[in-house]
Amino acid sequence: MSDAPSWLINSFIYLSAAVIAVPLAKQLGLGAIIGYLAAGIGIGPWGLGLVTNVQDILHFAEFGVVLMLFLVGLELEPKRLWNLRRPIFGWGSAQLLGCAALLTGAAMAFGVGWQTALVAGLGLGLSSTAIALQAIHERNLMPTSSGQAGLSILLLQDVAAIPILALLPLLGAMAGDNDPLTATNRALEAIKIVAVIGGIVLGGRLLLRPLLRWIANSGTPEIFTAAALLLVVGNAALMQLVGLSMALGAFLAGVLLAESEYKRELETDIEPFKGLLLGLFFIAVGMSIDFGVLLKFPGLMAAILLGFLACKMLVIYGLARLIKIPYQERPVFIVLLAQGGEFAFVVFQAAAGAQVFPAQTASLLIGAVALSMLISPLLLTAIDKLLLPRYAARSTPQLEEISEPQHASVIIAGFGRYGQIVGRMLLAQGIAPTVLDHDAEMIETVRSFGYRVFYGDATRLDLLRTAGAASAKILVLAVDDVEQSLKIVDLVKEHFAHLEIIARARDVSHWNALRDRGVLRVERELFESSLRSARSVLELLGQGPEQAQQSAQRFRQHNIELFEKMYPHRKNRSKLIAVAKQGRLQLEEQMAQERAQGQHQTESSPQDQTPV
Repeated sequence: MSDAPSWLINSFIYLSAAVIAVPLAKQLGLGAIIGYLAAGIGIGPWGLGLVTNVQDILHFAEFGVVLMLFLVGLELEPKRLWNLRRPIFGWGSAQLLGCAALLTGAAMAFGVGWQTALVAGLGLGLSSTAIALQAIHERNLMPTSSGQAGLSILLLQDVAAIPILALLPLLGAMAGDNDPLTATNRALEAIKIVAVIGGIVLGGRLLLRPLLRWIANSGTPEIFTAAALLLVVGNAALMQLVGLSMALGAFLAGVLLAESEYKRELETDIEPFKGLLLGLFFIAVGMSIDFGVLLKFPGLMAAILLGFLACKMLVIYGLARLIKIPYQERPVFIVLLAQGGEFAFVVFQAAAGAQVFPAQTASLLIGAVALSMLISPLLLTAIDKLLLPRYAARSTPQLEEISEPQHASVIIAGFGRYGQIVGRMLLAQGIAPTVLDHDAEMIETVRSFGYRVFYGDATRLDLLRTAGAASAKILVLAVDDVEQSLKIVDLVKEHFAHLEIIARARDVSHWNALRDRGVLRVERELFESSLRSARSVLELLGQGPEQAQQSAQRFRQHNIELFEKMYPHRKNRSKLIAVAKQGRLQLEEQMAQERAQGQHQTESSPQDQTPV
């Protein structure tokens, strides 16, 4: 291994750590991000010490965030982005400035110098775009008010990182050593920035689509993938050249291509690279945690971490109420924006370089940000398991269980998509069944359409008695859950043996379990609709409607008979497979003979002859 290139050894270390840590974290219910961070801690300077050059890795890994923002830009059409201009500059500015003001004031109250307090407040006010957007997508929150507000705030933060970095040399000069930028230089920098952004916009409008069309017409998929990566790298490099955020350049390129015909192909090509590089970014964050400073100043580190999280949560909670985000979405919204962000690493390192504050202060702040990124997924997991189920229970309509005795001849247990069709057909024939279901939201919905549905769990003996099971003739068993279905059958067979059961089976194993319990009238939920679809396929392939119907009917009859033959062997897998294969071959031979006979009859039938 000593002769192997360092990049090869490091690649082996990163991949090994990720392959071990991430599945383990997922198995423990902690999420992939925790796995990547733990992997970084394990192989970093304060773990096994397998990797020590953390900063170079962090710079490379930031490209994962760049790719992610390019994909976010692809999802935002320019019209939609223009519609978000008020949330971006309104809610985003309120969040960042509110958090920065509170954090700066708190730091100054504890005797910190105003330059250090201001930079700390601005840096800690930023949030992790990588973690937040990944969590938003995993929870499908993007269409919600919290997802849209979170995206707007994160976009403003990415833009705001630019003036924050531009402010650092001025603060450093005030602190003592660096000369401030002259007005001329600042004007030239501004002109350069405007020119680059204008070039990206015009180039995207005039050149990108024809260029991508030309590359796509070459019929070489790997070159199209290379072109997609080149597009991201090029825009990121242009932005960095003028001192702007690489992520902002990639985001702008994505927005320009959001309405192009290559949108989906670009997403598909870049997605694998984004996932791998984001994982590498989180590994680098884990490695960058300076546990030496943490161990030297544990109390101060804890105070910074808890203090800035509390301040940000307070501001974001007030903003969530102002925006009128639903209370069920607020906990995730608050935690996602309260954590520190990846741009804070850049801000604090640059601040130390500009001598705004000492390197030890930068290490403390970077450590607090990294720990907040480590804690954030744990808090989200706790919210998912402890808080959100309570919110869901509070938001579910509370209905009274069935209490008045019913006397209908038919009881339907379960009024979902299957039970509703049965119930509607009975009602059309003037037969009013007693319907039981335990989904409160579904009951509220179907009641609004005029159906009489009672709230009750059919697995409870007392509710079955109240529903009239002792006097009813038929029970239609249409519940979704297999275990509940079988439990109801056992209950009915024991206490209401006179009831005829017509049951819905989800699959073959459910069908067998129902038959084991003596239920003879069992219908597979997708069988008949699948047969009708097969008939449509045959008709489109040239068979006449009658012939297609006969083929489907013959298949139906054969399938039912085959199920009866397979049932005695349901516990003998090899015998079951043998019977199934034999039945399939018999059906294919029978159908082939019938097709041959039909063709022979067609050829031998007398033809109409027209006299000459």
